[in-house]
Amino acid sequence: MSLPKLAYLTGEYPRASDTFIQREVAALRAMGHDVLTCSIRTTGPEHLVGPEQREEHARTFKVLDAAKRPLALLGAHLRWLRNPARYASALRLAWKTASKGVMGRLYNLIYFAEAGILAAHLQEHGVTHLHNHIAKSSCTVAMLASALSGIPYSFTIHGPDIFFEPHHWRIDEKTRRARFVACISEFCRSQLMCFADQDDWRRLHIVHCGVDPMRYATAPHTGQHVVFVGRLAGVKGLPVLLEALHALDMPGLRVSLVGDGPDRAALEAECARLGLADRVSFLGYRSQSEVAELLAEADVFVLPSFAEGVPVVLMEALASGVPVVCTRIAGVAELVEQDQSGVLVPPGDSAALAAAMQRLLADPHLRRLMGAAGQARVREAFAIQTEAARLSMLFEQYQDGAPTVPKRPEPRR
Repeated sequence: MSLPKLAYLTGEYPRASDTFIQREVAALRAMGHDVLTCSIRTTGPEHLVGPEQREEHARTFKVLDAAKRPLALLGAHLRWLRNPARYASALRLAWKTASKGVMGRLYNLIYFAEAGILAAHLQEHGVTHLHNHIAKSSCTVAMLASALSGIPYSFTIHGPDIFFEPHHWRIDEKTRRARFVACISEFCRSQLMCFADQDDWRRLHIVHCGVDPMRYATAPHTGQHVVFVGRLAGVKGLPVLLEALHALDMPGLRVSLVGDGPDRAALEAECARLGLADRVSFLGYRSQSEVAELLAEADVFVLPSFAEGVPVVLMEALASGVPVVCTRIAGVAELVEQDQSGVLVPPGDSAALAAAMQRLLADPHLRRLMGAAGQARVREAFAIQTEAARLSMLFEQYQDGAPTVPKRPEPRR
């Protein structure tokens, strides 16, 4: 059985905040897949924080850069106009799936123009299957490129934000036309089932995002070091964390915030107002290796988000043997077991967040027990090698007709 030649597409690749996609691509390549990476936009230099990102950036096809060259854009669409019926059908699809209003139509016509460029690139490189991550505009481009070229596509759906505007992004039509959809959790799958046709439910499969457990050293749990990794944006609930830290009476406490985003200046000002500036360090984006090194010296990982899918940063913390304090939302409980590998608290509750951190920071033995349980959970169900093997099986089986594929595909032993 020959492996399909794959292309991976997302809106911006590689990004420092989406290292899970890079790990997935690397794991598929290690299994023998030829994977061509494509990005709609060109990644900003702030995301090229390590050698992995720089190498992937150099080898990735940038759709918009190519589309800005008039001759390339015209040549790509003239290629597809050789089959006028298929071209017209793809153009009707772009019109039909556009959101309401003039701007909605305009954006989908732009996506159609991008799809022509992408489809030509895929055909020129012999790609036989296109896979998309993040089911928003880049997935619209993937759907239209498939309609133009006949190259089948699939996508991984994450959430939570895609489910805030499911009709705008037409996840029903994207699901109907995709060979299959990889859902990152049972919760995510159930949300997609709200909008997808019931006949399509059998093609919704569970494939977790994953980490390489062997990459992470076990934290010693000898201090009071709290770590957060994520975008500094409203959805992450960081003002709640600052309120909780203000309530804690722990002179030795130090907090490292890894990441960047639109709320950084406001959060730095809030730290100063609350008298936390000497405890809280804003570290900006860090490479995968640097995050692993930081987790190896952390005592508690905290994620006070208001909305998530199943955060990969929680997997990284658990793989390091670090217990987590996080909010009880979406699919988080499918990863973090209450009072086994961490503590789940209500979102927006700074008192509960402070109590949970206090409990763990005061008990090194409990931290070690929870850390060991978290490591076992990640190795069992969130190791990238196993999850990529599940995805590889989906690519192969759907290429061959997929008579019956279980919801949670089992990789070959």
